[in-house]
Amino acid sequence: MKLTRRDLLVMGSVGMGLTALGVTPAMASLTDDEIAKITGGAEVGAGDLVVTAPEIAENGNTVPIEVSAPGAVMVAIFADGNPTPAVATVKFGPLNPTHAASTRIRLAKTQDVVAIAQMEDGSFQKAKANVKVTIGGCGG
Repeated sequence: MKLTRRDLLVMGSVGMGLTALGVTPAMASLTDDEIAKITGGAEVGAGDLVVTAPEIAENGNTVPIEVSAPGAVMVAIFADGNPTPAVATVKFGPLNPTHAASTRIRLAKTQDVVAIAQMEDGSFQKAKANVKVTIGGCGG
């Protein structure tokens, strides 16, 4: 098949039109890949896991995040829109009976902060909070 300039223009126009309509190919995000590594493909449900984050962050360089996961042995935190989404992994033991942690993270843009908790029975829970960032913290 010979590709002509006209064919290239038509294909580019169709691609831009589909993108403008919100029709994009189904692609797994980096966060989904990391979650699949943690869960091993197990089903992730909802539960008592809570992510607390500000609704609006004036500066993406230091955004306070809290997670509370009663009955969890581990919580992984992801910033879905960052170039490297993995933020932190917290493991809970007998010296942390509250099963809660807090930290400050850097967010590049407005995005979801996602937490995955591995519970004592081996199941997984997911929670997220959307944070609107006015000034990006990753060079944005």
